[in-house]
Amino acid sequence: MRFKIILLTILFATITSCKKTDGTKVLYLGHTLPQTHPVHKGILEFQKALELKSKGTLKVKIFPDGQLGSEREVLELLQIGSVAAAKVSAATLSNFVPEYHILGIPYLFRDKAHQFSVLEGEIGKSFLEKGSKFWLRGLCYYDAGSRSFYTSEKAIRTPDDLKGLKIRVMNNQMAINMVNSMGGAATPLAYGELYTAIQQGVVDGAENNPPSFVSSNHYEISKYYTLDQHSSVPDVLLIGTKFWDKLSKEERVWVQEAADESSQAQKIFWNESVVESMKIAKEWGVEIIIPEKSLFEEKSKSVVEEFVKEFPEMANIVKEIKRN
Repeated sequence: MRFKIILLTILFATITSCKKTDGTKVLYLGHTLPQTHPVHKGILEFQKALELKSKGTLKVKIFPDGQLGSEREVLELLQIGSVAAAKVSAATLSNFVPEYHILGIPYLFRDKAHQFSVLEGEIGKSFLEKGSKFWLRGLCYYDAGSRSFYTSEKAIRTPDDLKGLKIRVMNNQMAINMVNSMGGAATPLAYGELYTAIQQGVVDGAENNPPSFVSSNHYEISKYYTLDQHSSVPDVLLIGTKFWDKLSKEERVWVQEAADESSQAQKIFWNESVVESMKIAKEWGVEIIIPEKSLFEEKSKSVVEEFVKEFPEMANIVKEIKRN
């Protein structure tokens, strides 16, 4: 990784110095998603809006598909100034900015409207600003959907149906605790291995948002999709403070306005993707289950209690979000 950072630092320093000769500044932006993804489409809106507002003096060069490495690697490149901007999951960002852990709490948000009223309000904006002390200034949030359970053989209609089931989760302690709190057996597993693991019965199911459920082809081997929407962790568009500090006041306004506009456009792209994904899953014969979410939320309260014990300074923020 260190060798990779050194190479990229030299590369971007060389390219950037050439690009600035005509007065144009280029933001190199990395992310790990494919170009068909609705979040990438949102980033394209950021690219277009910024060039338009700056009359071509600020441009964005996008490196999708993990070309610059994993999310953590891209964040490290951002911190040292090798790239100007990045899009990462708030879950990954929580390893750098602890407050983002809060956004992974199960059943934190009542619905999409509640989620974005929080993210686009004082609390969400404060999280974006807190990253600056780690050289990671947040610009806006992108909708990354809500994760729900899907299984190959046994339908999940209540939390009790999870008992004894091996459910693949990300290697994230809160996700592990949530599944275990409901009686399931949380099983961290590489995402690339999941299709075969479900197919061969190594795990009984997994959890993810509808576009990922379909794009991964997991709908082919899963009979049931239970929309309990247990977590809604957003993506975050970031700019490195090393780049931000070199911008004029006017340029900073352009960047922030372009980010805000792209965030609103991306919500539409995401909703369109969800509708299309659900249509495909239903046509394939997947049973879509709408459960009583309150039953699942009640079972997972211990996860919230453990989180507050570990991070007591964040307890009031959690309460405020719930009251919002």
